[in-house]
Amino acid sequence: MEKLLALFKLKEHGTDVKTEVIAGITTFLSMAYILAVNPSMLAAAGMDQGAVFTATAVSAAIATIIMGVFANYPVALASGMGLNAYFAYTVVPMVAGMGITDPWKVALTAILVEGIIFIILSIFKFRETLVNSVPANLKYGISAGIGLFISIVGLKGAGIVTTDAFAIVGEDGTATVSSSTLVAMGDLGSPQVVLAFVGLILIGVMWHFKVKGAILWGILGTWVLGIIAELAGWYVVNPDAGVYSLIPNFSSGILPPSLAPTFFKFDFSFVAGHFVNFAAIVFAFLFVDLFDTVGTLIGVADQGNLLNDKGELPNAGPALMSDAIGTVAGAVLGTSTVTSYVESTAGVAEGGRTGLTAISTAVMFVLALFLSPIFLAIPSFATTPALLFVGLLMMKSVLKMKFDGDIADVVGGFLALVMMPFTYSIANGIMFGIVAWVLLKVCTAKVKDIHPVMWVAFGLFVLRIITLVAGV
Repeated sequence: MEKLLALFKLKEHGTDVKTEVIAGITTFLSMAYILAVNPSMLAAAGMDQGAVFTATAVSAAIATIIMGVFANYPVALASGMGLNAYFAYTVVPMVAGMGITDPWKVALTAILVEGIIFIILSIFKFRETLVNSVPANLKYGISAGIGLFISIVGLKGAGIVTTDAFAIVGEDGTATVSSSTLVAMGDLGSPQVVLAFVGLILIGVMWHFKVKGAILWGILGTWVLGIIAELAGWYVVNPDAGVYSLIPNFSSGILPPSLAPTFFKFDFSFVAGHFVNFAAIVFAFLFVDLFDTVGTLIGVADQGNLLNDKGELPNAGPALMSDAIGTVAGAVLGTSTVTSYVESTAGVAEGGRTGLTAISTAVMFVLALFLSPIFLAIPSFATTPALLFVGLLMMKSVLKMKFDGDIADVVGGFLALVMMPFTYSIANGIMFGIVAWVLLKVCTAKVKDIHPVMWVAFGLFVLRIITLVAGV
């Protein structure tokens, strides 16, 4: 035990083994949905669903262990949402349109190259310098923005917030989809919505009475209530509508599916014949992962009071290297880009402060390989209360923001805050924040305040904007 305390410096961080383990389990339960979502999404791209499940769990465990041991941060990693959607619904169809067989192999090749580039950037400390060069107001805006982002992710997962879309049928019988607003309230009478709100109240009550593991118990309590609702006939299972049983099903056994269908399945021949297209694919993966990771690490570190007096992230190098190695491992195993997870803030909110939290999360991913029916039965509406409550906690960073003084800091921080939830992307929030910050520094004759690495980030974002405008 003493060696464990010394390795992770638990005393120095004001924590203990029990707190760290509970925090790690909480983080896992908040991000366990990826074990269901990722295999389903990549299966749509032509990959073997069982193999992707195993690859997702194993790559998450590997990357998270590296993060815990070498960076000593309470940050978990797994295949990133958004990146897997780009993989399945943009890259694969585009490559398939070129007549390439098994286009998902090209996407995995791009992820491998992206990971190698990240390792190189991490060796030269470019990513570390970027993290520590982001102005304080931008850091706090990013942290609060992530709080809003994970809140809307949770609201969407439970159906509390939904797309405001309806069909208008013309005289000729054709229908066009329209909307009066971008989002709308879901069905308040649905069991998912009701139970999500009940779970939030449960967490709030337990938090008030300082119950240890309040967020974890909130997730489990909501899930149990869901099972009761299913048995009572209120929660109606309908797979065609995406409503699955909440009761674990062990009929298929507990051994994890083989990795063989996706292991080391690369297509390097595509690179030689379609270099420009391949470079564009790699850049898109590189861009989103780079700044999502930066934003996540800043947000988690701020939530856990891990930033130093200068607002910098100590030991950022190993943390970013862990992310890069995880990406390479994920590509080799057969899954989309592995990246740091913002749901790590759920564990931090439970008191997680060291790499032992990450190790605990990694162990849960390993167990998930053999107990997948249990973990996959936890629905998204059961994690919604946790995401909402953590979002609430992260919003405290707004109190640290300055809304007067240097206009570049003010506008940059504000855009980072609002663009994340409103564009449904952490990377977009950082993009708008940094571009606005640099432009305002230039326009207010404060060019000397701009760190060279911020110029590089600005250039990358301008290039990304050009590619977005060009439809790449």
